[in-house]
Amino acid sequence: MTTIRTARLALTAIAFAALASAAGAQGTGKLKVGLMLPYSGTYTALGVAIENGFKLYVDEQGGKLSGREIEYFKVDDESDPAKATDNVNKLIKRDNVDVIVGTVHSGVAMAMAKAAKESGTVLIVPNAGADAVTGPMCAPNIFRSSFSNWQPAFAMGEVAAKQQGKKKAMTITWKYAAGDESVNGFKEGFEKNGGKVDKQLTLPFPNVEFQALLTEIAAAKPDAVYAFFAGGGAVKFVKDYQAAGLNKTIPLYGPGFLTDGTLDAQGDSAQGMLTTLHYAEGLNTARDNAFRVAYAKSFKLQPDVYAVQGYDAAQMLGVGLAATKGDISKKAEFTGAIEKAKIDSPRGTFTMSKSHNPVQDIYLRKVDGKENKLVSTAIKGLADPARGCRM
Repeated sequence: MTTIRTARLALTAIAFAALASAAGAQGTGKLKVGLMLPYSGTYTALGVAIENGFKLYVDEQGGKLSGREIEYFKVDDESDPAKATDNVNKLIKRDNVDVIVGTVHSGVAMAMAKAAKESGTVLIVPNAGADAVTGPMCAPNIFRSSFSNWQPAFAMGEVAAKQQGKKKAMTITWKYAAGDESVNGFKEGFEKNGGKVDKQLTLPFPNVEFQALLTEIAAAKPDAVYAFFAGGGAVKFVKDYQAAGLNKTIPLYGPGFLTDGTLDAQGDSAQGMLTTLHYAEGLNTARDNAFRVAYAKSFKLQPDVYAVQGYDAAQMLGVGLAATKGDISKKAEFTGAIEKAKIDSPRGTFTMSKSHNPVQDIYLRKVDGKENKLVSTAIKGLADPARGCRM
């Protein structure tokens, strides 16, 4: 009996030792980061910039965050909401990643947020501004390092009405979540400050046949047009707007995505355009200058807002891991640390709202050559209203 009892005690000790070893390993093994970004199609350059920014921050920390080497798993999201659930599950179920970083397309991000909420996997959204991600779909394990669609749009509406004195406007966008929310944010800011949006024009994503809608704008003669497009679509729209001669009589406004990462291709057609965003060239702070030099040195490219958002996604992950000594399974401590943090971003310091969306300055920028140069701070410390968030 004594022998059996001794054997049982020995087995119990081994079991406890194994558990302790596994618990210790939580914060020491490789941290699996899943990058679900657009690596093909109209948003390819945006996905690459986000990945570059994320990896730049990790490289600056010696390739590790809180002592944990980062192992990357990549999935092309194809900017296709219909494939989003299957694609994100490759990372969650097949690769067993600890963290998902993605994406650009708001429709895809919605599916990613749903999967993250159901699985408990940490999700950091480095671009997609879908209001619902930090609205009705908000969750303790979901964070955004970018913006809500409402933020730059509301700021541009206020600028157009209050500073530019515009009274009547039209909006135009692709008919999808990001476009709808952006033009509605502009309308809210514009009409709150005395303007009136007469008509909201849409076309299917990623259609770039703008001619009929440009003809409609020319006939209506509004004081201003607000457009939401990004990537290749933004290039085509801005060039077509100039080709139609509209830029001479009807100012074109937009969130920064209309001109960020697109100025090389847009050329003269974008010159003088005003946009609003949480980043601009010419901030001329020590933090931003150092970031821009490091990015250009590493990738032989100039950074844009997408690179900043990727960089800050890694910063936020680093904050959470530092608080848990690298153990991402300590969910409450991980979340609490990011919620309390002041992120020292190239864009300027920002904090997290209760819904995990950045509370940040929105800048008014003007296209000058190949830069979106700072004009002024349109709104300081703008927080998204997070309508529908219950957290």
